[in-house]
Amino acid sequence: MNPVIGLDISKGKSDGQIFLDKGHPYGKTFRFLHNRDGLQRLLNIIVDVQNKTEKSLTVNRSLPSGCHTVPR
Repeated sequence: MNPVIGLDISKGKSDGQIFLDKGHPYGKTFRFLHNRDGLQRLLNIIVDVQNKTEKSLTVNRSLPSGCHTVPR
């Protein structure tokens, strides 16, 4: 098992899907806002999956065009 969370990051909100292994989605896709409540929801989902699988999640993200560098 190699759990992965895929994130499609947009302005103001993001969509996510968790896979327990390649081709095996866990639950439904979810959306969260880029605010305190939304990020807490994302953290709760990640912790839930880590507790159930006893493994850390790998994060795979898609950034909007124009967001290709990480600020220092």
